[in-house]
Amino acid sequence: MGDITDILVEVVGADHVMTGYAISPDYTHDEALTAAPVVPLAVIRPGSTAEVAAVLRLAHEHRIPIVARGSGTGLSGASIPQSDSLLVSFERMNRIIEIDIDNNVAVVQPGVTLEQLDRATAEHGLVYPVFPGENGASLGGNVATNAGGMRAIKYGVTRHQVLGLEAVLAGGEVIRTGGKFVKSSTGYDLTQLIIGSEGTLALVTEAILKLYPRPDHAATILAPFARLDEIATAVSRIVQSGVGPRILEYIDSLTMASITANVGLDLGLPAEVRERGLAYLVVVLESIHEDRLNDDVSIIGELLAELGAIDVYVLPPRAASQLIEAREKAFFVAKAAGASDIVDVVVPRAEVAHYLVEVASLAEEHATLVVGCGHLGDGNVHLSVFQPDPERRHQVLRALLRAGLDLGGAITGEHGVGTEKKQYFMELEDPTKLDLMRRIKAAFDPQGILGPGRIFD
Repeated sequence: MGDITDILVEVVGADHVMTGYAISPDYTHDEALTAAPVVPLAVIRPGSTAEVAAVLRLAHEHRIPIVARGSGTGLSGASIPQSDSLLVSFERMNRIIEIDIDNNVAVVQPGVTLEQLDRATAEHGLVYPVFPGENGASLGGNVATNAGGMRAIKYGVTRHQVLGLEAVLAGGEVIRTGGKFVKSSTGYDLTQLIIGSEGTLALVTEAILKLYPRPDHAATILAPFARLDEIATAVSRIVQSGVGPRILEYIDSLTMASITANVGLDLGLPAEVRERGLAYLVVVLESIHEDRLNDDVSIIGELLAELGAIDVYVLPPRAASQLIEAREKAFFVAKAAGASDIVDVVVPRAEVAHYLVEVASLAEEHATLVVGCGHLGDGNVHLSVFQPDPERRHQVLRALLRAGLDLGGAITGEHGVGTEKKQYFMELEDPTKLDLMRRIKAAFDPQGILGPGRIFD
C-alpha cells in the first residue's frame, strides 16, 4: 500500500490522501441504522475529473475496490467503505460550474450540496426542485441514489431532473452523456442507466440539472382523517382535481406527535381532533400568482371536507414551515427513539391504503412497532421498525417488503439498495433481472472494483 499511497499523493496532493488514524470517523459510515462503520485503506479527495480518472486507472491496474462518497447522508450503506477499499470523497469538487438562464439548467460538480445550489438558483428566481429531506446532501449522492423527497408528486425524482452527466468509468475513461437538451433518441440512455446505480457503474463528476421558475407564493393545508380509506380516496381526488400540489404527505398520529414535539411545534388542534385523527394529510400548494394560489386553496379545502376530513386547516406561514421542517427530520426523530430499521417501500398510489392495512396486520403478527409517514402522492411509504431482535426484524422486514411487491410496488422508492437492503433485494427480486443487472455491471466494470457489495454481491 505504501507505493500506491505515494502515487495517490502525486495525483491529488498530500493533504488529500488520508490513511490510518488520520481518517476521520465521519468517513466510515453513512446514516444507515443497521450498518457498522468501516475504516478504508485510504480516503482520497480528488479536486478534478482528471484526478478522479487517475485514481481509477491506478485502482483498476491494482484491482483495488473503490467506494464513492458524497455527504454521507444516505440511508442504505451505499457509501460505507470496505476495509480493503479506497474511499473517494467528492467534497472538494463542490463548484457550481454554470447556471444557464437561457436553457434553465445548472451544471454542477458532485460535491455541490442542495443548500448551496438552492442559494445560487434563488438569485435568479429559479429552483432545483428535488429536496430529499437533507439540504446538506450532495448532488452527486442524489444522482447515485436517484433521491426523491416530498416534492416528487409535482416534479418527480432526481432522474427526471438530470439531462446529462460527465462520468469516469472503472478503467479511468471519461464519458459525457446527454446534454442541455430535453430529448434524444440516440442509442441507449446511459444517463439514466448511471443514475441510481449507487456508484457501481461509474463515478459522476458533473451533472446537468433542470431548473424551474421559483414560485413566490405557497400555502400549507393540514387535514386530519379518522380512516385510512378516506385518506387514500382523498389523495386520488386531489391528484385528479387538476391542482398540482408541491407536497402531498401522509403522517400517522404517533409520528405527527413525535416530530412536532421534536421542533417544539404546537399546531393548536383541539383535543377531540387529535383523539379522532388516525393520520394527517399535509398538502402544500404553490403558485407564481397569489390569486391563483388562493383559488387552489379553496378548491382543495372544500374537496378535503367533502371527502371526510375531520377538519381542514390552512396553517400560518411560520407553522407551515415548521411542520415541513419537522417532517423532514422524521428519520432522525425515529433514530433517536431507537428505531431498528427503516423501510421506504413504494406501491401504486391507489394501493397505499391496502398496504397500510397490511402493515398494521404484519406489525401485530410479528409483535413489532411499525410507525411512519410517506409521500402519499407518489405511493412512497416510509416506515420506522422497532424490533431489536435481528432474526425477528428480518422476518418482519421481509414480510413488509414482500407485501409491497405483491401490490405491484418496489422494495425501495428512494433510499436505494446499498448494502443494507441487498439481502432482501436478492431474495425477492426476479432472478432474470438480477442476472441482467450483473451483466450490465460487468460491461461497465469488468473487474468489479466500483462499489463492490452494493446492490448485489
